[in-house]
Amino acid sequence: MAPPLTIVRDDLTGEPTRRLIAAHLAGMLANTPVESVHALDLSALQHPSVRVYSAWVHGEIAAIGAFAIFDGDRAELKSMRVADAFLGQGLGRAMLMHLVREAGAAGIRSLWLETGSGPDFVAARSLYESAGFVACAPFADYRPDPLSVFMTRAIGADAMP
Repeated sequence: MAPPLTIVRDDLTGEPTRRLIAAHLAGMLANTPVESVHALDLSALQHPSVRVYSAWVHGEIAAIGAFAIFDGDRAELKSMRVADAFLGQGLGRAMLMHLVREAGAAGIRSLWLETGSGPDFVAARSLYESAGFVACAPFADYRPDPLSVFMTRAIGADAMP
């Protein structure tokens, strides 16, 4: 059973959120060569086109997630991360579904993402596939990279849940 969860739009000023973002970046850099890491740092997450959300369980940060609007009605998922203490409790899925709903409410019609192609990213790819994301070609400013998998899905009233 998932713990009680509160998800809020985050202004990135709190230390717990900043620490989880730093852990996310460190994890990406530990598993992927720097030229193939596309995670946003704190400064990039503060851009006006980015909406960041944090998930909390009993006052403790449990997850973060964001989307960056890149083309009118298209946005990219960014910075999806569940804190280690909360892994395996369904919080990644809860954050993903929250981001899909929030993006839809903001007028976004499709979500896109880049994730790793290696074994360390199997759980992430499985989560995205189970939520209706399908493989696609590189998008926006991305270029083909053997260490990247690109995915997309439609959202909104006429798209699948």
